[in-house]
Amino acid sequence: MKRKNFLTSLLTIGAAGPILAASATVKPSNTAAIIPPYLKPGDTIGITCPAGNITAKEILPATQLIESWGFRIKIGDTVGKKDSIFGGTDAERAADLQQMLNDPELSAILCARGGYGAVHIIDQLDFSTLVKHPKWIIGFSDITVILCHLHSNGNVASIHSKMCNSFPDDWSKAEPVQVSSILSIRQALSGEKMRYQPVANARNRTGRAEGPLIGGNLKTIETLAGTRSDIDTAGKILFVEDTGEYLYSIDRMFWHLQRTGKLDRLAGLVVGGFKVKPDDPGEEFGRSVYDIVTDRVKAFAYPVCFDFPVGHQKENYALKYGVPYSLDVQPGEVTLTDISVPATVIPTS
Repeated sequence: MKRKNFLTSLLTIGAAGPILAASATVKPSNTAAIIPPYLKPGDTIGITCPAGNITAKEILPATQLIESWGFRIKIGDTVGKKDSIFGGTDAERAADLQQMLNDPELSAILCARGGYGAVHIIDQLDFSTLVKHPKWIIGFSDITVILCHLHSNGNVASIHSKMCNSFPDDWSKAEPVQVSSILSIRQALSGEKMRYQPVANARNRTGRAEGPLIGGNLKTIETLAGTRSDIDTAGKILFVEDTGEYLYSIDRMFWHLQRTGKLDRLAGLVVGGFKVKPDDPGEEFGRSVYDIVTDRVKAFAYPVCFDFPVGHQKENYALKYGVPYSLDVQPGEVTLTDISVPATVIPTS
């Protein structure tokens, strides 16, 4: 997919953010999110492993770049720990994240990687301090558990983005979309508005909408149904992505969204990257992701955007979770714009 005009800047490390603009016709009825203070140079970011394991060496590219942005790093006790596939035992991971949630010196918490494991500890965590003194939680994939939980239990905004395991060892060999995706984390943390313009897909459904942006990994969202971490999608722009799933499984998950009412009253739908597992021989499903989604939303009139660059891929741009966005889907043009802070013009490099 060509990325011309996708971002108005961010093609080099340290570049500033893009110009912002927005308009909308569908108004949200939700209570405003609690938006943590944006970071400034000298603020500290904690790194922890609430899900899968990772080594101190493997997070080094991330810590070096983040420090070059002017932020300080505090590495949690779970970095380097391993229990089965997890970054330490359930008790160790819960304790490490809890300590960071309560630490007044931290302005943000970056989850080192996804994998699996956040659901083991989510009900052990006390987010009361975070609600009173909010800070940014950053991650995606399995960390969708935490982002959804924060939104549904306190309405605290967070950041859906790449994590430490996605930072390249050699920046000179990184593709521009990988670089700009990672730099978008800095934009989001610094309070810069984001205006994304992905290449329009012919299967998109046109329209304009405005609402809090929520979502994440589709399989994870499905598993949260009926729990304290479940999300209410009414009046919101829902974004979804997934990886390693059969087409029939993706179809089942969208049926689940429909049957649980999560598609009924959306402001808009953003479909990100879906890495599909090849059908078994003789078990071909015969329908694409586009077919599956289009069929499930045919009864509704909100805008639908396909192929948005978010998910388990190099082009996985930071999205402020739970804050208002405008979605404008027109023939040949799509924009998704953060409208949570006043519009400013930021010089491009």
